[in-house]
Amino acid sequence: MTQNRWLGAALGIALGAMMLAAAPAMAKDRLTVDLVNEPSSLDPQLQWNPDSYYVYRNIFDNLVTRDDKGEIVPQVATAWKYLSDTEIEFQIRDDITFHDGQKLTAEDVAYSIRRITDPKFASPQLGQFNKITGAEATGPTTVRVKTDGPYPALLAQLVKLSVVPKHVVEAVGNDAFNLKPVGSGPYKFESWQRGVAVTLTRNDAYWGTKGPFQTAVFRAVPDAATRVADLQSGTADLVVTLDSDLAAQIQGSDKVKPLVVLTERVAYLRLNPMNPPFNNLKLRQAVAYAIDKQGLTEGILGGYDKPVAELLTPAHVGWTEGIEGFPYDPEKAKALVAEAGDAAKVEAELSTAPVYDQRIVQAVQQQLTEVGINVKITMTDMASYLKRSQGKPQEGASITFGRWSCACQDADGVLFPLLHSSSGWSNYRNAEVDKLLVEARSTLDQAVRLDRYAKVNEIVAAEVPALPLYQAAIIYGAAKGLNWQPTPNESLFLNRMSWTD
Repeated sequence: MTQNRWLGAALGIALGAMMLAAAPAMAKDRLTVDLVNEPSSLDPQLQWNPDSYYVYRNIFDNLVTRDDKGEIVPQVATAWKYLSDTEIEFQIRDDITFHDGQKLTAEDVAYSIRRITDPKFASPQLGQFNKITGAEATGPTTVRVKTDGPYPALLAQLVKLSVVPKHVVEAVGNDAFNLKPVGSGPYKFESWQRGVAVTLTRNDAYWGTKGPFQTAVFRAVPDAATRVADLQSGTADLVVTLDSDLAAQIQGSDKVKPLVVLTERVAYLRLNPMNPPFNNLKLRQAVAYAIDKQGLTEGILGGYDKPVAELLTPAHVGWTEGIEGFPYDPEKAKALVAEAGDAAKVEAELSTAPVYDQRIVQAVQQQLTEVGINVKITMTDMASYLKRSQGKPQEGASITFGRWSCACQDADGVLFPLLHSSSGWSNYRNAEVDKLLVEARSTLDQAVRLDRYAKVNEIVAAEVPALPLYQAAIIYGAAKGLNWQPTPNESLFLNRMSWTD
């Protein structure tokens, strides 16, 4: 009987996938989006990887948001004012209701902030918010937030703060809430067919700009060529994460189009200084010399992406002009490998996930192999990749290929989680860098902040705990009639889209 039940479930999932693939996608009342993976979480205060972020940002409202020009603008909060360097008061809208009909209150906002900053909740986003020391509703429509010292990146970080309903989370618990989230956004959660699709329906009672589609279906389609085939056949309206070859394939089509934007996301190699072989500085520097960034961006990525020498982009506050890093010089890399001697004989594990461009991962492997660094690629699903990336550094991979975006356009959201020793994402231990990062996030003096980040960028360039590769472009494919302008922070807001009549 157990075997029959599992067989029935498997057949049901397969049949569901076939029905979703066969259904016409161009219907005006439905948008079908092909993601790479299914979301690892629909709780907005857990993961914020792209496949989760694309979906849940439409279910929830955020305290503040960015418009398409990149400016921070009101959303749940209509206005805010600093009461002191460490206190800010937000005025909250009084006309928002959650999808269950309950009114969104100032207490829900305060609860959401307390929840994501609670170490016991263990949000992977904690490093983005851990300067916040308290949040309380001080009236029916006012919330006061306190920080541990001045925090200049507060508003930039709060762009990511989704408001969850206290009464629902406390009633059902975190696990159940993740499986059936309740928000106040322009779309309501309808269903999650695991391994197949998440379906949202329009919130017709939404207080703001309503979505143009009655239904939105987000499907897991790991293979990029299949995503393009879905787009060309009309079974998908929008597909994410295409490479330059696939973008060229649909360029000039009368039915579909590529949409490209240079993002705030940085592609990088995170080296593990806690374990051999990259506890050896010479080998980390050898990696830096061995990688041909220009070759990667021009030869593989079609020139859409831009090489960088720091873990930031010009879109971030904290970007430092003039950081050079190590130039491409394979002969110097070979010399350093030779100097490292036996240390270089340890096989390095290069961790990756299907969402990333495997042409780049394989090119990195080849370039490192050519200078004498033995590299083995291991690929896991995104959820497993993220879990390991946030695990104990001693158990982590030698090299992790990643692309990081804080969706905040501030250095604090990149450098602190990736480099500070207190962060679950960091395998780097440098007391001077820790001190500089804390100083940079603890002053409202912009000149001081830029000075501290410049010093961090210089140290990282020399010690190579991570090797920045390029400012990533993201390429979407869309039906010709879909009007949408992608943004550097990679937010996929359904209610900012429309169909051409």
